[in-house]
Amino acid sequence: MTSEFNGWNARRGAGPDPGAAHQVLTRCPVCGDDLRIVRLECPACGSALHGNFTLGRLARLTREQLQFVEVFIRCRGKIKDVEEELGISYPTVVARLNEVVQAMGFEVRQEDTADLAARRQQILDELASGTLTAADAASRLRSL
Repeated sequence: MTSEFNGWNARRGAGPDPGAAHQVLTRCPVCGDDLRIVRLECPACGSALHGNFTLGRLARLTREQLQFVEVFIRCRGKIKDVEEELGISYPTVVARLNEVVQAMGFEVRQEDTADLAARRQQILDELASGTLTAADAASRLRSL
């Protein structure tokens, strides 16, 4: 039985893969609380620094959230491109982006979410009343 956990190849009796680049654990595997780095060491000269260090806001993200951020950055923040690359809808991209913003400790503005929902509902109402064609409604929804 083999599994990987933070760069460790978890075969019975096997230690870490000496050539693997390890990601730093940011959550305690026992209780789930934030972990702190208490020692930094220079491999070249052996100097060490003891203290209480954090990795910053990005370290708060899950692996899936980090992958989403990588795609978002690669797409240069263009939500339409993120939609296409991940095969998800605009509302899903916005929801995932809001999750990332919240996980990083920033406030998610509810008016942004409410305004988007109101605009989407208006388009759907116009489609239902016949003032918009399906193609026009789809185009407008994609551009939100």
